[in-house]
Formats: sequence, structure tokens, C-alpha cells
Amino acid sequence: MRLSALSQKISVQLAQDILSGSVAGGAHLSAQKVAERYGVSRTPVRDALIELESKGVLNREVNRGYFVSNSIPESFKAWIEDNSGSDGSDYYTLAEDWLKDRLPEEVTEQFLRQKYDWTKSKVTELLLRAAREGWAERKEGYGWRFLPVAKTPAAFDEIYRFRMAIEPAAMLEPTFKIDRKVLNEHKRIQEGMIEKGMDSAPEERLLKNGSDFHEAIIRMSNNPYFFTALQRVNRMRRLMEYRAEVNYQRLSVQCGEHLELIALLERGEIAEASYFMRRHLSGALEQKSPIAWNWSESSETN
Repeated sequence: MRLSALSQKISVQLAQDILSGSVAGGAHLSAQKVAERYGVSRTPVRDALIELESKGVLNREVNRGYFVSNSIPESFKAWIEDNSGSDGSDYYTLAEDWLKDRLPEEVTEQFLRQKYDWTKSKVTELLLRAAREGWAERKEGYGWRFLPVAKTPAAFDEIYRFRMAIEPAAMLEPTFKIDRKVLNEHKRIQEGMIEKGMDSAPEERLLKNGSDFHEAIIRMSNNPYFFTALQRVNRMRRLMEYRAEVNYQRLSVQCGEHLELIALLERGEIAEASYFMRRHLSGALEQKSPIAWNWSESSETN
């Protein structure tokens, strides 16, 4: 079956979420549920589900719908890479040029089309993705504006020190309330990442799982200012972190620490969890700073 571009994109997105553990093995997937997840209509979703069933990733049961297979074929990651197209690399070309100050702060779509020889639809799609990621916005009049991100090792360190200040403090707020359903979901995701192996899913999805975990914990403070502050700095650091070399060993350690933090919260040991969060972020800063620095240096010489 020949897929439309949108159906192909949905099938790849869903496949990445399955491999990263965001969508659990055995989970029931209806066309409506998937459409809501990716903000699309059900028509292209149906074709995407049929495609993933043909690859052995989904199982279809009569009168029940689709379920995620508990046994994903070994060759499936290669299929994702082969079908992801060039959007990912084009997106990072744009992002890298912004990180390296090769682009002005304000641009037009026509400027980008001429600079990269991209189609109008390609430029629009990449700018909309940048807007979703939090580092671009459409101007009120005409054109686009790129927003500040963590471009230097110093800025990267400052973000982590800021996180060390707000994330443990948010857990000590009088309004902090443990959401066991949320904890269970993130426990499943973190355990899935360890069980499946860190190289079993795209790097971007693995890193996003970590960001989602921290944002879920700080949201439990029920103080929207803590949550929006963390969201903003996560977006500012995301590009630089995605472009750094991913340390799978350290990522595995972080997953283990996330599970330790969840265990503390499950036992109601909030003060201990707050202290643990600070140590966890401090360790992440020590490990990630050299990576960010090396990436920054190499980006200036390449």
C-alpha cells in the first residue's frame, strides 16, 4: 500500500513512540486516540495503523482494534530510519545554523527558501516545528523571529543551575500533591527504556522522555509558575542537547535515578525526594557540561 506523506509521517512518529516506550507494549490504539495524539484527522491514521500492522508492530483483533505488539522485530529501527525522510536532517541544519549564529534573528520564508533551496511547504513545516519546540515564533506582521536558546556551555550550565534551584523547591511547595497515576506511567516508560536498551529508540525520543518526566514531577507542585519556567528552559536547552553526542551509559544511569525518585515519592518521602532531585540534577550537570562544551568547540571548527 502506498502511503500519503501524512500517513507516512504518522506511522514513523507512532513507531518512534513505541520504540522509546512512550506507547507501551500491549496498549490499545484506536484511530481516534492516535489522531488526538498527533493532532490530525482519522483518515491518514487508519492507513498508518495498517502499515504498522504489516510490519509486525501492531496486532489487529476483530471487533477490538489495534494493539501494540510485545515483540517488535529487530529490523524495525532500520525501517524507521529509512522512512524518516530528510525532514529531520533539514530541521537540524536550520537549528545548527541558528546555534552557530549563521542566521539573522528575523527572517522571511522567502529568505530561507533561497538560502537552502527548499520548497515553500518544506520551509513552513520546519518553521512550525521550530515554533512547537519553542525557538521560533511568527511575527505579528511579516516573517519569523528566532528566539534565544542555550548556545554556549555557560548558558547550558546556567540552565542546569536554575533547574537545581526550582525543581527541588517545587517539591516542597505546600500545594505539592503526588499523582500516582502519573508516577505509574513514567515508571513504565523509564523501566521500558532500560529493558529495551538505550539504543533501541531514536535519541530525540529518549531525551524527550527525560524532559517529560521532570515536567510531570514539577507539575505536581500545582504552581503554574514553576511548571512554565521549567518548560521554557527545557526548550532553550533542547537544541543544544539534541545536537550533542548522547551518552547512553549516562542516560541509563539517569533512568535508574528517575526510578529511585519515583520510589521515594510513592513512599511519600517528599523531602528526601527533593534532596535526591538536587543531587540528580547536579550529577547530570557534571556529566553533560563536557559534552556540550566539546560539541560547541567542534561546531566552530567544522
